[in-house]
Amino acid sequence: MSSYPLSPSRRFGLICGSLEPGPTNSISDVNGVSVGHKTMRRGEVNTGFTALLPHPGNVFQEKLSAGVEIINGFGKSAGLIQVDELGTLETPILLTNTFAVGSGVNALIRQTIMKNPEVGRTTGTVNPVVLECNDGYLSDIQAMSLTESDAIAALDAASPEVEQGSVGAGAGMSAFGFKGGLGSASRVFELDGGRFVLGSLVLANFGRSGDLILPDGRRPDPKELQSSEERGSVIVVLATDVPLESRQLKRVAKRAGAGLARLGAFYGNGSGDIALAFSTAQKVLHQEERDFVDRRCLNEDRIDILFRAAAETTQEAVLNAMIASPAMKGRNRHERPSLADWLQDTLNEL
Repeated sequence: MSSYPLSPSRRFGLICGSLEPGPTNSISDVNGVSVGHKTMRRGEVNTGFTALLPHPGNVFQEKLSAGVEIINGFGKSAGLIQVDELGTLETPILLTNTFAVGSGVNALIRQTIMKNPEVGRTTGTVNPVVLECNDGYLSDIQAMSLTESDAIAALDAASPEVEQGSVGAGAGMSAFGFKGGLGSASRVFELDGGRFVLGSLVLANFGRSGDLILPDGRRPDPKELQSSEERGSVIVVLATDVPLESRQLKRVAKRAGAGLARLGAFYGNGSGDIALAFSTAQKVLHQEERDFVDRRCLNEDRIDILFRAAAETTQEAVLNAMIASPAMKGRNRHERPSLADWLQDTLNEL
């Protein structure tokens, strides 16, 4: 284990699954993927944007194959219908709070038009993808503080170094009665003698107090935490460099649910649980002139390794999000304890 990257969860000996993590144990282990944040802490506002850039080029002109799985559809995200229908991703992905989806949509449209002046004129419009969770327990969501410029700031801040915890869109999120946030993880594996990677980025804002199950079987005592109904949400973004068609990516996205279930989630009525997967292996050209296009895709009999990686990275990314987030007092003096503090206290008791 000493040779693996020490993610927040691994510092406490919490190991999710058996596959090997990538060099940074984050979604940026998929070459070309970068992540940026814009965090806002102002009075009772604790929120932000997180931007995921799937590759450094013009994503509208060079789209990527993608698939989406709606595990539970209690959510207000934008762009998922077209991703599901056409099987492509044509903008960066923004994560934010529920009431900032509109600002994120406008920012992605403006950025796309700036790089592609023909959009909406001589070619089609653009499908911006913005995914959300409700951070209203710890943040004044009604203030609607986030603007297009905040979304652009997150996009401009994107880098291969993935900061985790209470940053960007994760600033005001909660999970299993603890402070939630943003987490990431990756797994590497071999196919046809080559080394490939799958990584996850998770916005964790779900789970009832007392329902959390750690990889070693421990459960935080529900008597120590305020009980709650399951009214949160979780967004899982999966990236891989394995050549996959959109149908296969949808199947991979579906396995994020296995990682959530390992943690004790049951996808409650009020929870919006969404997974989106994309592959960086091949570009889908906007201006394709050929009638027929040759594409590689994985032999379906070899896909189980990606299913396992999706489950493991989702589980670990959620734990990383929680452990990297310190205890917080937010709107109306609402409080969320830190899972890291709970884990440390249990160690001190030994």
